[in-house]
This record gives sequence, C-alpha cells and structure tokens, in this order.
Amino acid sequence: MFTGSIVAIVTPFRNGKVDERALGDLIEFQIVNGTAGIVPCGTTGESATLSHEEHDRVVALTVEVVKRRVPVIAGTGSNSTDEAIALTKHAKQAGADGALLITPYYNKPTQEGLFRHYKAVAEAVDLPLVLYNIPGRTGVNLLPVTVSRLTACSNIVGIKEGSGSVQQTSDIVQMCGERITVLSGDDPLTLPIMALGGKGVITVTANLLPKDMSAMAAAALANRWDEARRLHYKLSPLFAALFLETNPIPVKEALGLMGKIDPELRLPLCPLLPDNRDRLTRVLKDYGLI
Repeated sequence: MFTGSIVAIVTPFRNGKVDERALGDLIEFQIVNGTAGIVPCGTTGESATLSHEEHDRVVALTVEVVKRRVPVIAGTGSNSTDEAIALTKHAKQAGADGALLITPYYNKPTQEGLFRHYKAVAEAVDLPLVLYNIPGRTGVNLLPVTVSRLTACSNIVGIKEGSGSVQQTSDIVQMCGERITVLSGDDPLTLPIMALGGKGVITVTANLLPKDMSAMAAAALANRWDEARRLHYKLSPLFAALFLETNPIPVKEALGLMGKIDPELRLPLCPLLPDNRDRLTRVLKDYGLI
C-alpha cells in the first residue's frame, strides 16, 4: 500500500509558531519532485514538542495541501495507548491515508505489552497503520516475532524498521512475507533493506533531495540495482551529514541554508555546533544544493 520514497517532513517554525506557509511550500516541493508520500508529525517533524492543537493542525493542513495526490501517513504514536488512539482517530477524521505509530517510549513495555498496544489501536481505528521501530530513541525493540503476530490485524499494513539491524529486517521479511510492507527507517540502509525485500523508505534526506531519493527507491523496486547503487553512493555523504547531530537538527539547518525555511528548533533541540555546520555546508555545496 505504501511504497517508494516517503518523506518524514519537517515542521517549520517561525517566532515560536508553526509556519504554515513554509510547510505548504515544502509539501509542494516534495510532490513536484516525485515523493511517494508525506509523513507529518513524525520524529523529523518534532512531534514531541508540538501541542495537541498544533499536532492536529499540521496533520489537517498536510491533508488539505496534498489533495490526495500522494498518501499522507500521519505520525500518531504515543507512549500512552489512549493518546495514540485519540491521535489516530483525529488523523482518520482529517482524511489521512494512514498512520505511523512509534513504539511506546520511556515506559519500556514487554513484547506482550507492545502487541496489546498496537492491537488496541488497530481495533479502535479503521485506518491503515504502519508500525515504527526505532529502539535507539525509544528504549524498546519491537521484535520480528511480535511483528509477525501483529499481521493478524488486517489494518496493520507496514513497518518502518529503524533498529539499524539488517538481520532483524531480514527476519521480519522472512517471517511475515507479503503480510506486511517493510520500509527502511534508516536512510543509509535503504538499499540493503530493499535488496532483502523492503518496499521503500520513510526518509529524512528527501526533505532536501526528493528527486534522488525517489529515483533510488524506484530503481530498487524495478530491480535496476546498478542505478540504485549509483544513487546510494551519490547520496551517502548527505546521509552522514544529516545525522552529525540529533535529527532533525541538521536537516532543518540544511533547509535554512537552502532558503526554504527558518531553521528554528524547539528546546531541548538546539542549533548545530559551528564545526558541524561547516561540515554540513561543505556537503551541501558539493551536492550543488547551495
């Protein structure tokens, strides 16, 4: 259902508020350049520091601007199951095509708790759901056997796999087969994950280079591996630069240097260190982005 290069879009701020005009312009930039889908209010969208009102507005605005041209997969995860259900219900009401749900963070549920959490959301909201596993941020790893159990829920259609383990991704593909779509949650691992049977990526890099990320994913889906590999190596310096510090600090700085947004962040995130800003600037110049 959801394949190709899907952008985890930033939430631009100006003077402490969501910059709706800039967000609309970013969405248009994505669609014109071939992005296969938009994810608002993910980690890259600083969902953790959006108020509930802002979160709902960003999802609704994204749906309004996209106008069904590509799927909108709203970030609706929480470490409270009731809150995740409420956010997912709003996404459905707003017209989103799906929801992305991060594993509950900080409270460290067991695998049984993770299973019950996702099952509860799936039963409460009739909307296609994408699981999101990123243990480096959440402190809990959604194991392949639990993913396999969750495929019994007909509206759990995908997983954004960000464990950083190619073996874990391989196990998910092997255990689940066509019952779930595996998407990379780590830009540098997109190509190897797609070689194992993944169908795309939910990507940070596409904020800057939607055309190249889309081309790489499309080439891999079409088994044009030489082309996909060439694009992977072309993009590799940018993959590294965008994670010099915690995402989305570098990508917002890059978009600011490109003149697309004010690179404003919300505490506890703060601007790039000067040395890292210099390194990022060099990569952007080498790529011809600035």
